[in-house]
Amino acid sequence: MATTNTYLTFDGNCEQAFNFYKSVFGGEFMYLAKFDSIPDSPEFTVPAEDKNKIMHVSLPIGKSILMGSDNTCSNPAPLVQGNNFSVSISTDSQKEADDLFAKMAVGGTVIMPIADMFWGDYFGMVLDKFGIQWMVNFSRDGQY
Repeated sequence: MATTNTYLTFDGNCEQAFNFYKSVFGGEFMYLAKFDSIPDSPEFTVPAEDKNKIMHVSLPIGKSILMGSDNTCSNPAPLVQGNNFSVSISTDSQKEADDLFAKMAVGGTVIMPIADMFWGDYFGMVLDKFGIQWMVNFSRDGQY
């Protein structure tokens, strides 16, 4: 069965914010990666000014996971309160991820098609018809 987790987006201070959240809630990061971990490819190269920003961080809080990243200069939409978060759906199977992604995309806009990602997960992003950003993720190794 799918679960949801909050995904926050920051304007360059994600690492500072998550270190604060870690001091408040305790625990350790399940995952922390910066944009410099993305392999350069003909389709995508990380600009130098984004390489030290957080690509993804996850902090377990009870049975939920608080996740986040920094906005990048390649994202044309400026962050404002209301578009600086996404609801992240973690699924038990790739089929469940495909089904939920397809349903969320009806009447909405696919931001990133759901596909295998370089970090090993099956992942996609969609803006639903109500303007809510969703991330759909199937993790083969259970790490978020």
